[in-house]
Amino acid sequence: MILANRRVVLGVSGGIACYKSCTLARRLTELGATVDVILTAAATEFVRPLTFEALTQRPVHTSLWEPGTALAHLELGRGPDLIAVAPATANLIARAALGIADDLLSAILLASEVPVLAAPGMNDEMFAHPATQANLATLRQRGWGLIGPAVGPLAEGPSDRPGRMVEPEEILVHVERALRTPEGKLGSRHVLITAGPTHEPLDAVRVITNPSSGKMGYHLAERAFARGADVTLISGPTSLPRPTGVEREWVTTTEQLREAVGRRLGTADVLIMAAAPSDFRAREVASGKPQRATAGHSVHLDPTVDVLEATIPHRRPGTVTVGFALEVGANLDRAREKLRRKQLDLIALNPADEPESGFAVDTNRVTFVTDTEVRPLELLPKPEVAERILDEIEGRL
Repeated sequence: MILANRRVVLGVSGGIACYKSCTLARRLTELGATVDVILTAAATEFVRPLTFEALTQRPVHTSLWEPGTALAHLELGRGPDLIAVAPATANLIARAALGIADDLLSAILLASEVPVLAAPGMNDEMFAHPATQANLATLRQRGWGLIGPAVGPLAEGPSDRPGRMVEPEEILVHVERALRTPEGKLGSRHVLITAGPTHEPLDAVRVITNPSSGKMGYHLAERAFARGADVTLISGPTSLPRPTGVEREWVTTTEQLREAVGRRLGTADVLIMAAAPSDFRAREVASGKPQRATAGHSVHLDPTVDVLEATIPHRRPGTVTVGFALEVGANLDRAREKLRRKQLDLIALNPADEPESGFAVDTNRVTFVTDTEVRPLELLPKPEVAERILDEIEGRL
């Protein structure tokens, strides 16, 4: 599991967003982390300790004054790899900024030297108040990582200003990034990833495209960020949300994809071309919308630019470059030819004729092809395929 042998202290202060912290505790535990939950007295008014105990299978701590726990603030503060505070209320933020240690959570924050990530959650006016902003600035200066807050509905109603605690999955990615960065090779590396289809216009309303959903590239972007990379995602048309922490640039046509990759390539340590650009474009784009009944209507197609091959003269020395090959029957000869012609370190070959692999599904069956080996993988969820590809990349950095 990704967070096996890692210990996280999860501090929960008293805000309505406490219910989200239950999901966070469960997800951290599912990923293998040992999670010690610390609830403030106010937090216990929203969620009972028993809930967190059931989710983590660990004792839950609520007070400095429990019998036999006189040094708990020291023991809990020294042992973890990370302290996450979610939600971090305005009150908790103020007390931490001033160094007040009048309960177990604030004492642990003062006594510990491990990294702290905090997800503020409060009323939008409280967040905007100069006192809260000054306290947050103080904590940033001390090295705290702050996640959010987001704009969205609050307990008291709609809001168009920050205040809402971000969702547990977003916090989870930041926690994972903080824990994995020191040991991985992607920390502070620039990873450039392409994803999704491109659209080549036929007329004012019709396009040439393919069924690519962009899922593989988006999972690669999320997983690379979780490993500490600075990730740029260049995406064709897709409905997928932007991965946490990732800079995303939209493109539509294959030529726009080529231009966007060219602008970013000069700083890339890793290039992963997971997009599925259209191979053809109309020689002439019809004006308006030709009607179905138009007699003899035909379209002349020209090949589009090979975006990956076009990057060869512009790659930095040592850039690890990965391509994808979608082939009927998983044609190894074509994959090897692409590997050589496009000067790649790795091709992920996947079959176009398997219903559980390739476009618009949540799984993939890929074969790693390099200049020295051919290694097929079993059918895996796309996030796991992304992890395997990033393992291969880290081995080449």
